[in-house]
Amino acid sequence: MSESRSNRKNLIGFVATRSGDKSVKVNCQFTVLHPVYGKEVKRRTVLHAHDEKNECKVGDKVEIMETRPLSKLKRWRIVRIVEAAKVAIQSAE
Repeated sequence: MSESRSNRKNLIGFVATRSGDKSVKVNCQFTVLHPVYGKEVKRRTVLHAHDEKNECKVGDKVEIMETRPLSKLKRWRIVRIVEAAKVAIQSAE
């Protein structure tokens, strides 16, 4: 990546759904400190991301990067697939 893009946020999450052509929803989980009790609390958010090559599948672990607004909700794009989803084979009975 170039120097001008170094200040953009990068996150890692799991693809929750394919929400249309070249679009995915990514679940990102992170921890924050509780303001009163000081305990780490898990938080998660669902981000809409742009998948230019339509290569992500549900369950893939992906890295996403902040980008300019691409639509009403999409402000992130897929950088790479960190780990492909492990698909369980179901038998037809």
